[in-house]
Amino acid sequence: MAPSFAVHARRGAAALATAAVLSAAVAPAAFADGSPSPATAPGLYGKKDPQFDGVFRQSLALLAQKATDVAPPKQATDWLAGQQCADGGFAAYRADTAKACDAKAGEFTDQTALAVQGLAATGGHGDAVKKGLAWLKAHQNEDGGWGMTPGAPSDPNSTSTAIGAYAATGQDPAKVTAKDGKNPYDALIGFQLGCDQKEDERGVFAYPDQKGKLTPNDLATTAAALAALGKGYLVEPVKGGDMPVKPLECADDESAKPKDAPSAGAAAAAYLAAKIDANNGFLKSAMPQGGADPALTADATLALAAGGHRDAAAKPLKWLGDGANKTADWAKGDPGRLSKLVLAVHAAGANPRDFAGVDLVQQLTATGPKAEASPSSTETKDEKKKDDDTIGIWWIVGIFFVASVGVGFLISGRNKKQQL
Repeated sequence: MAPSFAVHARRGAAALATAAVLSAAVAPAAFADGSPSPATAPGLYGKKDPQFDGVFRQSLALLAQKATDVAPPKQATDWLAGQQCADGGFAAYRADTAKACDAKAGEFTDQTALAVQGLAATGGHGDAVKKGLAWLKAHQNEDGGWGMTPGAPSDPNSTSTAIGAYAATGQDPAKVTAKDGKNPYDALIGFQLGCDQKEDERGVFAYPDQKGKLTPNDLATTAAALAALGKGYLVEPVKGGDMPVKPLECADDESAKPKDAPSAGAAAAAYLAAKIDANNGFLKSAMPQGGADPALTADATLALAAGGHRDAAAKPLKWLGDGANKTADWAKGDPGRLSKLVLAVHAAGANPRDFAGVDLVQQLTATGPKAEASPSSTETKDEKKKDDDTIGIWWIVGIFFVASVGVGFLISGRNKKQQL
């Protein structure tokens, strides 16, 4: 295999791990080594081959359930924690968790960082979260960012997901510095294009090729727009008024570009909003066949909502909810896709339990082990049980009362017969 092809293949694998594997155009490969099927992996969401996205979709499912006040089953969180390698990293999927991971090639930044987000949100696996963060810190590059695998050059998607992991655990990503003092935002901003680009590409984030040339990439931009805000996938619903998007100001300075994370996030949001407007509500797939990409559009909705851009987020949200686009059919039965929709709809302030007439939350929980009741639901059940017990007691009292009255009448009747 030629080196250049190998590099592109690895980048393709990263894209599969982060988003493309969740699109309708990608069909996972079948197991070739006789590994157990998903049906023999209790606790895992989804029935499709998890070889490429097992950890990723499980983490997203836990985050989506947390966002909608559904307590994920312990079986599901245990499954995710059980996928962790001995050194704290995560592979895409481990069919045999007794087999040691390949520390150099078998563990991935995106999977590790997202697993940390999922486990931190659901709780109960503090040690796994700490080990995951320690793995990320151990593999941080000198520029402050992360690559797809240990030692790989930093890229915007992996760096963004790692930022989200630290943010999810209450840590300031800016304080996670490399040996030379560079932090994740230093690396992230380096992937953003500025005023020296065409007007419709200003603010976009890009992937570097083998020679370091940056190529505009919408997937990188949705991830970076979220990370620049210091947030992961779990975003609170947008509140208050609308925060208008603000395009990068260039004036006469062609070298201008965002200097810090907030301005980088704002410029990225403006780019996404403009691109969505140009496409009448959606983002297009980067895959060869092109076309509307629901997963990427959901990512953009999430990022815009996270920045408080209510009006800008409403446009892709409307597109996702339009039955003519068949987004619900695209997501049905797929936990990764459903989770992305749930997280985006929730962040944009809509109701995932009734989105265009579809209960996305119910569909998501149906793809995995039976969900446990949330605290509020448990309280309701307890109250119902108490009411049922109370009703039961009164039924017993009533029965005894009726019985005693009946006996009284019987005794009274016998006494009258004796008197006669």
